[in-house]
Amino acid sequence: MPILQSDERKSRRGLLTASAAAAGVAVATAAAATGQTGPQKKVHRKGPKPKSVPLFNGAVSYGNLLFIAGKGAHFEGDIKAHTDHVLKEIEKELVNAGSSMDKVLKCNVYLNDLKDYTAMNEVFKGRFGEEPPVRTTIAAAGGIPGNSLVEIDVIAYI
Repeated sequence: MPILQSDERKSRRGLLTASAAAAGVAVATAAAATGQTGPQKKVHRKGPKPKSVPLFNGAVSYGNLLFIAGKGAHFEGDIKAHTDHVLKEIEKELVNAGSSMDKVLKCNVYLNDLKDYTAMNEVFKGRFGEEPPVRTTIAAAGGIPGNSLVEIDVIAYI
């Protein structure tokens, strides 16, 4: 490549800078003309919109990321029954939003008692396909709301 003289370099740099600026304006103008403003927050509901502002939403996406709120099991039963119920509820939310268990990227598991860890794992294993998500499991100090033995939330993609 030939060595450019100082004036040639300045001229070329100016041309590149002007071209980049024009490209940026063109992209911004096209996005504004089509109404595209980047990823949008979307609430995924199974029924009609509530009449008043809810405390929280069960499933929200932003772009192709999907966030499912913690699900618990609020009935009498052991950790295996509670874990199975919670995982089925999470799967329903994922499918409703256009995702699936094998698209889960991150999973948080909150146990009422750490002694239930092994039994919870027996039910958990294999529920997210061949490549399970990353996971954090803790025992929640003070227990799980609603007397559930387990609560699970996930982040997935659509």
